[in-house]
Amino acid sequence: MLTPLRLFFADQGFGLQSAALVATAIEALLVLFIAYIADRVTKRVVVRLVTNFLQKTSADWDDALLRHRVVHRLSRLAPAIVIYLLALPVFGDYVAVGLLIRQITLIYMVLVIVFVVDAGLNAAIDILRASPLSKEIPVKSFVQVLKLIIYGLAAIAVLSLVLGRSPVLLFSGLGAMTAVLMLVFKDPLLGFIAGIQLSANRMVARGDWIEMPKYGADGDVLEVALTTVKIQNWDKTITTIPTYALITESFKNWRGMTESGGRRIKRAINIDMQSIKFCDDDMLARFVKIQHVAEYMERKRNEIASWNAERRVDASTPVNGRRLTNVGTFRAYVVAYLNSHPMIDADMTFLVRQLAPTPHGLPIEIYVFSRDQDWVRYEDIQSDIFDHILAVASEFDLRVYQTPSGGDLQTLRGHV
Repeated sequence: MLTPLRLFFADQGFGLQSAALVATAIEALLVLFIAYIADRVTKRVVVRLVTNFLQKTSADWDDALLRHRVVHRLSRLAPAIVIYLLALPVFGDYVAVGLLIRQITLIYMVLVIVFVVDAGLNAAIDILRASPLSKEIPVKSFVQVLKLIIYGLAAIAVLSLVLGRSPVLLFSGLGAMTAVLMLVFKDPLLGFIAGIQLSANRMVARGDWIEMPKYGADGDVLEVALTTVKIQNWDKTITTIPTYALITESFKNWRGMTESGGRRIKRAINIDMQSIKFCDDDMLARFVKIQHVAEYMERKRNEIASWNAERRVDASTPVNGRRLTNVGTFRAYVVAYLNSHPMIDADMTFLVRQLAPTPHGLPIEIYVFSRDQDWVRYEDIQSDIFDHILAVASEFDLRVYQTPSGGDLQTLRGHV
């Protein structure tokens, strides 16, 4: 087909060189037209057919491919393939030009393939995020390392095409550049190693609640990437932490709490120690009517009476022998109250204890676990419990300690 075209122009009075030049120009335009047709057919027919087919399937993974336009990017190879295949036949008389066009086309195809692989890896991240595997392995960091390798290989391939040298020679020269590459890619390398350690030791994963005060981080892990970890704090701000910092520094991960099924309540109220005393008959009569401690009162009174009788304790003074105290009865009440609370898990650590006395009174600490881990509902449960305990303390003739305020001082002046 090409020789007759040259002969046609030669018959029209063109010189052989001019005929070859004009014929080559027309053939080049024809190749561009064919490449354009290939591009249009690929995008308007092939891509549409594939897209419609993938949209009709019930699978989710193909939706990720469409979302990242993997098929659309792949279609850009069609015109490049046409130009690559026809470049040398068209420019047979200008071999250097034909080789240059093929070289440029190859570089273009390498870049397109890299972009296709990049989009495919992004789609893979979306697909894996929907699986339980993403909570165990920092998928994005591994994918980013793979991207770096692909970009590096593509850069070497492009450079070898531009220089006209074998890629093997370029790879052999990388040994001398190792130190420079390690310096340039220090953060990605540290992040990659950290990502492996994080996944191998299950230290942190997407969705974990972690605290790292040094970086002002207190919230859920959004993403574990190659060089950074993104954390959404409870105030909705985003904190970014270097991935390797999670290996070299200390942080708190609340995953154990989530997996346990409970959330800890650890809070104390301070009892004014001047209000602590032995229970007299009037107090005993009142306390025995309180349902949560009625059984406790009966059992302890019998136990104490038997103990004192065996040792012939002189009951004329309350210092002798054993006696019930209002603070001990109050603590027993809190234990019974929490045991009956539907949102407290009695099978987990359950303590109502006295701490060491302080200048602010005697701390009675509650150390239990809520069945509900949701932050809002957990706070409601905790608040309801302490609302009740603070209000009921006076029923046991106990005063809750608080530092004197301006109102207390004014009341004191009024009594003076």
